[in-house]
Amino acid sequence: MTVAPPAALAPAAPAPGPARAPTSAAAARSRVRDLLRRAGVGLDSVIAADVLLVTSELVTNAIRHGGGLTAFHIEIADDALLLSVADANPHAPVPRTGTPDRPGGYGWPLVKRLADRVDVRSHGGGKTISAELHLA
Repeated sequence: MTVAPPAALAPAAPAPGPARAPTSAAAARSRVRDLLRRAGVGLDSVIAADVLLVTSELVTNAIRHGGGLTAFHIEIADDALLLSVADANPHAPVPRTGTPDRPGGYGWPLVKRLADRVDVRSHGGGKTISAELHLA
């Protein structure tokens, strides 16, 4: 009779599935901060500040104006951070200037200024905004 070691008898860990979308801009920034840290990007750098600001703006806009955040993806490829944020509104962001009655309107122009590339794609009942920010 052969006895398997205890580790062999333990159930296999479930396969990782798609990560849930963060529920706030702070949670999204935390995920990005962790990825930057693992990639060796200094968190006190201007590059990290720009990446975190773009993350905040896209997630906040999805929550406030896009009917909610439906998907969130980050990865580093070829010395660039690739960020995708999906929401439930198929309409592309519209730049606007804030007024005393309705302040704001700076986020979308800021995203377009800080990111090296921004792409907006409508699909089904929503859209995905992808941004690329070079890390070097």
